[in-house]
Amino acid sequence: MSHNKKTFRKFKNIKHQTIEEKIKSFVLRNSKNGYYTKVSTLSYKFDISQERTWEIVGEILDDGSIESVHDQKSGEMKLCETGKMYSIMNLEQKRKREKYKESKKTNKSK
Repeated sequence: MSHNKKTFRKFKNIKHQTIEEKIKSFVLRNSKNGYYTKVSTLSYKFDISQERTWEIVGEILDDGSIESVHDQKSGEMKLCETGKMYSIMNLEQKRKREKYKESKKTNKSK
C-alpha cells in the first residue's frame, strides 16, 4: 500500500470579526443583494441589546460607508451601502409591483 496522503492545507489566518464588523458586513451584503437592513432586526439577529445596536449603528454611520433612510410608512430606520439608497428603493418598488401583479393573477384564477 502506498502512503500517499494529501498534506493538510494550511489554514488561513482567519481574523475574528468584532460585532461591529459583522453588522457592517451584513448590511453591505444585503445592499449588494438589493435589500435594506432594518435596524430593528439587528438586535435579535446578532443577539445584542437595542441600546448596543444603536451605538453600533451610530459608529457605522459615522464612518461613511453606510447610510440610512426611514421607511415612509412605519418610520423605521433602514440601512444600506452609501450610494445605493435609490437603486435599492427602485428594486423594492419593482418587487412590490411584481408581488401585486402576481396576487391579482392568482385572485382572477380563483
